[in-house]
Amino acid sequence: MVDFVQLQHIMKEQLDEDRAISIIEVQGPTLEDAVSQAAAMLNCAVRRLEYEVTERGFPGFMGAGKKTWTIKAYPRIVERTLADLGESGDGDVDAAAAAPVIEDKNGYVFVQLRHAGLFIKVSQPSGRGKKVTNAQVKVALAERNIHEYDQGIASEAVKAAAGEYVRIGDFQHNLANDASMTVEIMDEEMKAMLFVTPPGLGGCDISLETYQTFLKNNKVYHGIDLDFLRDFADVPVYKERVLVAKGTPPVNGRDAYIQYNFENDQPKVRMKEGANGRVDFKDLNIIQNVVEAQPLAKMIPPELGTAGRTVTGNPLPAKDGKDIPVPLGKNVHLGDDKVTIISDMNGQVIVVGGKINVEPVYTVDGNVNLKTGNIIFLGTVIVKGNVEDGFSVKAAGNIEINGTVEKAELDAEGDIIVHQGITGSKANGIIRAGKSIWAKFIENTALEAGNMVIAQDGIINSRVDAYKSIICQGKRATVVGGRLRASEEINAKVLGSPTSGTETICEVGVDPKTKEQLALLIENKVALAKQHDEIKLNIQTLVNIKKQRKSLPEDKEAYLRELEDKRIETLGDIKQNNEAIAKAQDFLNNLQTRGRVSASAKVYPGVRVIIKDALEDVRNEYKAVTFILEDGLVRAAKYEEPDANAMKGPDGYTTN
Repeated sequence: MVDFVQLQHIMKEQLDEDRAISIIEVQGPTLEDAVSQAAAMLNCAVRRLEYEVTERGFPGFMGAGKKTWTIKAYPRIVERTLADLGESGDGDVDAAAAAPVIEDKNGYVFVQLRHAGLFIKVSQPSGRGKKVTNAQVKVALAERNIHEYDQGIASEAVKAAAGEYVRIGDFQHNLANDASMTVEIMDEEMKAMLFVTPPGLGGCDISLETYQTFLKNNKVYHGIDLDFLRDFADVPVYKERVLVAKGTPPVNGRDAYIQYNFENDQPKVRMKEGANGRVDFKDLNIIQNVVEAQPLAKMIPPELGTAGRTVTGNPLPAKDGKDIPVPLGKNVHLGDDKVTIISDMNGQVIVVGGKINVEPVYTVDGNVNLKTGNIIFLGTVIVKGNVEDGFSVKAAGNIEINGTVEKAELDAEGDIIVHQGITGSKANGIIRAGKSIWAKFIENTALEAGNMVIAQDGIINSRVDAYKSIICQGKRATVVGGRLRASEEINAKVLGSPTSGTETICEVGVDPKTKEQLALLIENKVALAKQHDEIKLNIQTLVNIKKQRKSLPEDKEAYLRELEDKRIETLGDIKQNNEAIAKAQDFLNNLQTRGRVSASAKVYPGVRVIIKDALEDVRNEYKAVTFILEDGLVRAAKYEEPDANAMKGPDGYTTN
């Protein structure tokens, strides 16, 4: 809060400012010239200037009787408020609640000679401005050659300062010297210009009411600035054309338009900036994905035009805005409100021929590379070329690649079809499909499929997981190196190699995904148990210290409470983890699958066959064999063909 001493300081500063005011007297042919000269001499803007007219000028008549304007001027002082003190850091004044700065302005006396008598109007000062005095009234009347008036009424008017004209007496009226005015209507009746001549000795001024009546009688009915006219009646500008009324031009209605909720300026690239401030040029965001029931755009209806009016009151018609047809394309519809365009499905929103469409398939005419960037699409993606190193394609539907896939990432909720091969690397590249993966060959790649993995020419040094089957049955179909896991079947023409030293692991009878989750849960169980033991040890240490010293420091006591909370939280995590382990084990134990590993041609030594929990390292060469689980052991049996129906891919695509 601001105390008394601070208030004294503010008042002292304001007093110093008052004493430092420089008052100058300036003369000029017009009031504006005198004010401009004063501003230049005091080195301040005109709006920061306060002045008093000590002698009114007169332009004279035919060069005779000309008088210059004389004013006394000084810089206007802007009142300091308590908010100023709060902003400077002294006290505790809330700047948001501080009073606004009040401009200092002196009161003023206006004199009008009317047919009804002599009138004055006294205005209130603002801020630290000065009030009008009786002496000022006397001077103002003397300038109009008025020396006799009712001083009592004038004094009451000065005290009241009500801002209204008060009659204070009569004057010797000279009708011939009354002020006169003319009005000119121009610019096709859109402007009215007022021209006023000053009154002579004993002539009447023009009142606000007279101005209004005059304009009305001269057909100026519309666009009159009443505030301006009121001020003009108090302080008229003589012998200059003044704009007193403006017509209202017509406003044509805005045409209907589409408010898009997506970028319709295609193919506009919108690069994303990463957390490190760098732009990833692979993420071009060219595709604009939408989901079913998503609002895509809104029809903004046309607006009615607003008619204008001339100063003489004549109407000026306006045009209404034009309507446009609803741009409904494929897979979109108009909402219940009849203005919102809504998507019927997941896909890509595009504007074709002025119509909004949602396409369920996105086609890349060439390769996926720097030109296209990474592809993310809520539908099916078709790539007519290759997917180059380091790029990714992600789709909510299927992915079909006509060429090859290099060290890239593919991720689809449906099927993935690669008409040529997949050549990744052990360090990079992963292919995931919610359903099946189809490829001519697979090399040095990690694959995960929710159903099957089908390869025509071979699987080399890859990690392949399929919930159901892994089939490799083309003319040169060979599985060499890597690890293959499927719940039902692994079936290839050749398993292993007579020359390769790389281990080939084939595991069936389990759900690969659940087994991997179980391994992670078991690792987490060990880590949680270790964490719990450490917390218990820390708690016991603090409890022992508390017993010996009868109390603990405040920070140690807070740490003890924190450890207790953490122990309870960890016990909850352990319980939740154990339940997840039990659920996974139960699922794997009750998995109703026979599990088999088959080779239609040969199985070479070095292949490891795992069926559920049974393990068999192949030491001899087998021909046309199927390994099955029998009495808890892996046995070699007669070769069994894979299910022909299972090998049929989307739209008839097969390994052949």
